[in-house]
Amino acid sequence: MPDLRFRVEGAQAVAHAASPLVSLRLHISNAAADPIHAVLLRCQVQIEAPRRAYEESEQEGLADLFGAPARWATTLKPLLWTQLGATVPAFAGETRFELQVPCTVDLNVASGKYFQSLASGAVPLLLLFSGTVFHAAPDGALQAAPIPWSSEARFSLPLAVVREAIEACFPNAGFLTLQRDVLDRLYRYKVRSGLPTWERAIEALLERTP
Repeated sequence: MPDLRFRVEGAQAVAHAASPLVSLRLHISNAAADPIHAVLLRCQVQIEAPRRAYEESEQEGLADLFGAPARWATTLKPLLWTQLGATVPAFAGETRFELQVPCTVDLNVASGKYFQSLASGAVPLLLLFSGTVFHAAPDGALQAAPIPWSSEARFSLPLAVVREAIEACFPNAGFLTLQRDVLDRLYRYKVRSGLPTWERAIEALLERTP
C-alpha cells in the first residue's frame, strides 16, 4: 500500500507564462516499496494568514479582508488561494514535481487583496493533498489507492516570488473589476474632463478627496 509524503523544496516565478504562475518544487516520496505507476493529484492551497505578523501599513490594507486589527483574534482566518489538479508520472521511491499555482491580480479576489496588502516577507502556505495513486500490487497487478486529506505540507513562499510572477506578465499594473454602471460613469467623467488615461481620471478623483 503506497504511503506518500509531500514536501515543498522551493518556489520560483514561471518565465514566459501567458498569465502569472508560481512553480512550487514538490518532493514526493513513497515510504512503502510499491512502484508508483501514476498519481492523479489534487491539491488545495491555503494561505495561513494567522501564521505571520503584519506591519501597521499591512494591517491597513488587510482591513478589507479581516476588519480592524482589534477584531483579528476572531476574524483572522486562513484563506483559500486555489485548488489544483495534476498528474504525477511513474516513479519508484521518490520524485520531484513542479506544481504551478496561478496568481491573480484581481483585487476583488481574496488572494489578490492579500498579496497587494503585504509589503515584504513571506506568505505562509498550507498544501492539502488528495487524489488517487496507481501502484503495482505484490503480484504485479495494477491497483488504485486514495491519498487521504491528512496528507499536507507547509511552506513559506517569499512574497518576492509572487511579485516577480505578476510583474513578468503585468509590469507596473493591476486590475480592478467595476460594475457596468460605475464603469460608464467613470468613462463619462474621463471624456468630459478631457483626461487622456484611466489612471489620470482616477487620480483626478482622488485629488478631490481630502
